[in-house]
Amino acid sequence: MTLAGRISPALGCFLALTAGGLTTLSAAPFALWWLGPVAVALVYSGIHVLTPAQAGLRGWCYGVGLFGSGASWVFVAIHDYGYTGAPLALFLTGLFVASLALFFAVPFWLYRRVTGPRLAFLSFAGIWVLSEWLRTWLFTGFPWLLLGTSQVDSPLAAWAPVGGVYLLSLITALTGTLGVELLRRRWWAAAPIAVLWLAPMALPTQWTFPAGEPLRVALLQGNLDQAIKWTPEGQREAASIYTALTLAQSNDFDLVVWPEAALPMLEEEARPILERVQSNLAPDTALLTGILQRDGGDYYNGVIGLGNAEGKYRKARLVPFGEYLPLESLLAGTIAFFDLPMPTMTPGTDDQEPLRAAGTTIGNAICYEIIYADRVAEQARDAELLLTVSNDTWFGRSIGPLQHLQMARLRALENGRYLIRATSNGVTAIVDTQGRVTARAPQFLATSLRGEALPMVGNTPFTRTGSWPTWVLAALLVLLGWKLNTRRSG
Repeated sequence: MTLAGRISPALGCFLALTAGGLTTLSAAPFALWWLGPVAVALVYSGIHVLTPAQAGLRGWCYGVGLFGSGASWVFVAIHDYGYTGAPLALFLTGLFVASLALFFAVPFWLYRRVTGPRLAFLSFAGIWVLSEWLRTWLFTGFPWLLLGTSQVDSPLAAWAPVGGVYLLSLITALTGTLGVELLRRRWWAAAPIAVLWLAPMALPTQWTFPAGEPLRVALLQGNLDQAIKWTPEGQREAASIYTALTLAQSNDFDLVVWPEAALPMLEEEARPILERVQSNLAPDTALLTGILQRDGGDYYNGVIGLGNAEGKYRKARLVPFGEYLPLESLLAGTIAFFDLPMPTMTPGTDDQEPLRAAGTTIGNAICYEIIYADRVAEQARDAELLLTVSNDTWFGRSIGPLQHLQMARLRALENGRYLIRATSNGVTAIVDTQGRVTARAPQFLATSLRGEALPMVGNTPFTRTGSWPTWVLAALLVLLGWKLNTRRSG
């Protein structure tokens, strides 16, 4: 009896739930990256004997296990900061998890509907990546907990500058499916596994090159209580904290950065505070801060520069339920969670120029945007340094901020750029071109992180092309399985 024959549909669903939890453990903060291929193997084993409906159910169970464990921080955001009672918060979190799990249910159903057992290890890996691609853009997108993200510290990490997170997902998935073939005593599977994991040793370790001297940076973390942030008291406290932290820095810094919406007010209201801070900056020092802006009747979540800085950036990828309310006419006023503490934001355009600060071009990603690999690559093409400002207070003391940092680290590695990350209460960090954290501030503390970031020039293959080559390859693998199945049926 084969390995596939020993796994019943019920056992397969249980293993899929388990695999979802293992995928969470493969990512930050647990960083057991080797569990990524194991999780895929558990889902893949025996799927070829299932009906399409059974395969879809297995995919849904995997998604429930993944998001139920890995996105559990949603409960914190809804309950602690959305002022929603625990029962309703649990219900909304469960609805969120169950809905996201459909991004695995539908592709797995399609996989069994159109492909057969021949070269299934290829087509299954392909459908896995296509499910992640679908999740990246459909219904505004939620590319959180992508399989490849967990590999930022694994031997596969050197593939990231070549094809980005989706190539890492494809290779991780292939490792899992080939591993199952190997357990079936199909010894030929050892060769492609060895190639996938040993080839990075032959890849360049550095795709980009220094553009000048390191920038001396100070990243400020105000640790303002989210519960009072948007009150008059919170506004006064924020102004006091960031003014004091800035004045405490010596004039030896090229760049000072405040986090997303550091001052919880509009730019026009914050202008007197910003002017006082700017008057105390050294002539060559630049200050960048996240700020809310109003332009006519539209509101933007942006980044502006003071002192030795010019340009502005407006967030293009907004957070649903955080910066705008989907189906606002139906949901507004129903429960406290749907009542935004600030005006509904308008997205910025996709063709914004990099900021210029301290003589360096800077590509921007505000908070949620850093999880979109291709958007960051677009910013990196014309930038020497990557900046992300964020307010991760919504995560509370959950694993969310550490997952967020891991995705930011991968963006640095994919594009061969230093990345500086200023957050409201952590994790504030400086990341080098290899995705390594070179400096990090403690969470939940008002502090400044001081360090150096080196501007870089040149583009990695991923920066030039983005993810589309991997998406096309994944689609071809699925089409190959479909074609072989059609011929066999004929």
